[in-house]
Amino acid sequence: MKRLMLAALVSAFALASASAQECTPVVNGKELKGAAKTSHMKSCCTKNAIDKNGKPMKGVVKRQFVDKCMHGA
Repeated sequence: MKRLMLAALVSAFALASASAQECTPVVNGKELKGAAKTSHMKSCCTKNAIDKNGKPMKGVVKRQFVDKCMHGA
């Protein structure tokens, strides 16, 4: 029983990390600069603005998440 629970826990963490996409300013091996970088990062961060329940974020929470995502990378 313990092995089954451990396997389920490990697989849950693997799925969560695989589904989370990191936003990087690199496309096709080339680093983006200027307006292209800003546009790419904003669209990537906006797509990833999902709360822990799997629902899209809204309002101030979404804006703060996108700002933090864009400045964090």
